[in-house]
Amino acid sequence: MPRGSRNQENAGRLTSVTLDEASLGSSNDEIEHERRVAIYDLIEENQFRPNGHDGGPYTLQLGISGNRLVFDIRLTDGTPVVAHMLSLAPFRRLVKDYFTVCDSYYAAIRTATPDRIEALDMGRRALHDEGSRLVMERLKRKVDLDFDTARRLFTLITVLHWKG
Repeated sequence: MPRGSRNQENAGRLTSVTLDEASLGSSNDEIEHERRVAIYDLIEENQFRPNGHDGGPYTLQLGISGNRLVFDIRLTDGTPVVAHMLSLAPFRRLVKDYFTVCDSYYAAIRTATPDRIEALDMGRRALHDEGSRLVMERLKRKVDLDFDTARRLFTLITVLHWKG
C-alpha cells in the first residue's frame, strides 16, 4: 500500500498511546494488566480527532500535572498538535467509587456467590460507563471521539489515579 494511503487510512485515529511515567504511582499486576489491555484495545480500534485538525494519525501521551489531566496530542512524527489540560476534580469521586467497587469485585471473585459477583460487576460497568460519558463531556469541544475510545481512555485515567 502506498505510504499516503496508509496515512489516509489512519487519519482520525490514535496509533500510539503512552502514559507519562512521572505520573504513574506504584501498581499491582491487575492495574498493569488493565493498562496494557486498554492501550492495546485503544490502538486497535478508536476514533480520535482533535477538533479543527484534519490530519492524523495521532499519538497521545496522558499524564497528570498538578491538579490537571494532560492530553498531549501529536502527529506520529512528533509534531505537536495540541495539549489539553483538564481539571481532575470532576473525576476524583468517580475514580474513588470505581476503585472501591473494583476492590470488592476482585475480592468477591474468590469467595462470593455468582449473584454477588454479577451485581458487583454490573456496578463496576455502570461506573465505567459514567466515567466514559464524563471523558466525552470534558473533551466535547476539544476532541471528536466515540464511546469505546472514551471507555478505554477512562481506564487509563484510573491507572494514572492509582497510588498503590
